[in-house]
This record gives sequence, C-alpha cells and structure tokens, in this order.
Amino acid sequence: MFTALDSMGKANLMMDLISQRQRALGSNLANIDTPGYVRRDIDFSGYLSSMNSPLETKLSQKLGPSGVIEDRQYEEIDPAHELMEIQQNALFYTMATRRMSNIITEMKTVINVGK
Repeated sequence: MFTALDSMGKANLMMDLISQRQRALGSNLANIDTPGYVRRDIDFSGYLSSMNSPLETKLSQKLGPSGVIEDRQYEEIDPAHELMEIQQNALFYTMATRRMSNIITEMKTVINVGK
C-alpha cells in the first residue's frame, strides 16, 4: 500500500509542476508586448530524476537539468514556440492524470479484494 501512496504523491507532484508551468507559459504569451517582461519557464526534470522509474529517468534526461522557475532575460518570446510548449505541457498533464487514475483504480481493487 505504501507504494501506491508513494506513486500517488509523485503523480500529484507532477500535476502541480505541470500546472505551474502552464501558468508561466500562458503569462509569457499574455506579456509578449510588455516592455521589460522576462520570459519564465519551469523545467521540472530535476524532480523527475529523483523518482526512480525508468520512464521518469528517460523523461528527465530528455527535459534537462533544473526544476525551478527560470528567468531568461535576453530571450525573445516567440509566440509559436510558446504555443508549442503549452501543447506539449498539456500532453504531459494528460499522462499524469491517467497515471493518477490508474493508481486510484489499483487502490480500489486492493480495497475490494481485501473485503
């Protein structure tokens, strides 16, 4: 049971990070014409690398090194790139919600079998 709760915690963390990244990317688009606006992004691969699953480790290697909000002062905001990142982020969120749903289904099965 501890494994299911641990997996649920990891999926919850991923969903939170993905939501925060979506807000940062949306803010970039909203402020595209704001003078002095600094582009923001969240690279959550640092969190993934600590999760021990082969899939999570692969994603971590693919996504990069850090897990914090980054300010990229001299980076121009490209609307097409931001929209692509938002779409990719939405796919990650879909995967995380499916994982959470599977964990809940597994826990329900264990509870019903134990009756």
